[in-house]
Order: sequence, then structure tokens, then C-alpha cells
Amino acid sequence: MIKTEIGYTTPETITVRGKNLATELLGKVDFVDMMLLTIFNRTPSPAEKAMINHILVTACDHGLTPSAMSARLTFLGAPEAMQAAVAAGLLGAGSVFLGTTQNCAEMLAAGAADLSDDPDQAACDAAARAMLSVSRAKKQPVYGIGHPIHVHGDPRVPTLCQLAQELGFHGKHWRLMDAVHRVLLQDRNKNLPMNVVGAIGAIICDMGLDPMIARGLMLVGRAGGLVAHLYEEREHPIGQQIWDLVLAQDERNVAPVR
Repeated sequence: MIKTEIGYTTPETITVRGKNLATELLGKVDFVDMMLLTIFNRTPSPAEKAMINHILVTACDHGLTPSAMSARLTFLGAPEAMQAAVAAGLLGAGSVFLGTTQNCAEMLAAGAADLSDDPDQAACDAAARAMLSVSRAKKQPVYGIGHPIHVHGDPRVPTLCQLAQELGFHGKHWRLMDAVHRVLLQDRNKNLPMNVVGAIGAIICDMGLDPMIARGLMLVGRAGGLVAHLYEEREHPIGQQIWDLVLAQDERNVAPVR
């Protein structure tokens, strides 16, 4: 028998995680409650709910990012298929943009596996050096540090740090992420501060959640931002201008016919 434990529908009812959608959930829970109930089969604690909300706010929009441009250009070609434009924007959530929160959380979970719940700076620095050695040996990037625009520090990180401390999710994984910055500066003279990927990856681990949830939350949050870009694209389009820039570049690269 093929089934899912998440929910089912009969002619009379819709049931999600054993609760009647119409009488037990609708009008009684908000979206974050419902999302986490659906994923984990439990409602979140107040602290968990607040932290997830903060992560979703952080993920929603960062301007004309590759995901936003992909969505706008898809909408330019297929304005009748808004869902395709949102999907196009989300499909780019990989190991370079947006999806790196999962990579970072996996890195931190492995790196902090042998740390106590309350490690001192020396222990964190040692774990960071070991983690960096593993990344170098495997020729993998070190996730969660540096930023092409916020070269002097990601402005989101201090706020997320304060929120994580207030809500009880500032633990050994955040300390390990701090240690990565410190060790790189001491050992290699590289000043690469923690970025938002490192902050969210650390928070997800300190919440005890699966690293996969880090990527999932970024996708959920960014979906809302992409809807905003598509709404603006319909009202004040710029997709054609983006395409025109590409065409102009192509024309410059074409050798003149003689």
C-alpha cells in the first residue's frame, strides 16, 4: 500500500498529521506552526518558532540576485506560467548561492561532533583547524565565511547572533563558526568574517535540526521574495532590459564581416 504519514483526504475531511485541517488547524495555527507540524509532526516551541521566522525573513530577498534574475527572465518568456518562473529562481539554490546553508550545516555538524556542549576557545580552535584540514584534503570549499559585497562583515550576522543568544540557539556550532574566522586570520592571515550562510548553518545545528532543513527554509523564504519580483516584473518590467544587455554584449563580441 502506498501512503504518506503527512496527510490524507476523504470526501468529508482533509487530515494533516492526524489533525482535521478545517476544524483543528485552520484559524488556529499560523504558517510556521503548520510548516513545522507538517515536517516534524509536532508544533514548535515559542523559541523555535521565533527563530524559524527570523531565518525566513533573512532568506526572503536580497535584490537582483541570480535567483531573482532567473525568475524574471523566465517570466519574460512565459508570463502565463508564474509557477515556472518561481521554480526557475529556486532551481539555482545550489552550492554557490542560497543552498550553501545546508552544506555549511553539514560541515559544522561533522566538525563539532567531538566538542562538548560548552567548549572553550582552545577546543573550538582545534576543531576548526581539524575541519579546515578535512576541507582542504577533500578539496571542498569552506562554507559560511567571506562575502563578495560585505567584505568587512555581513551586517545580518550580528543581529542573528543576538537573536540566537536570546532564544537559546547560540551553542557550540556558532562558536566553531567563529573559530573558523579566527583560525584563518591567525594561521593564514585571511580575514574572512562569518557570513549569513555560516550564521544560519550554525543556528540550524544549535537547534538540533537536520542540515537539510537549512536549505529547505531558504527555499521557502526565497519563494516569497520571488513572488514579489514577479509581481514587480509585471507592473514595472526590467526583464527585457536584462536581455537587451546580453544581446548588446553579443553584438560587441561578433567580428565584423569584411
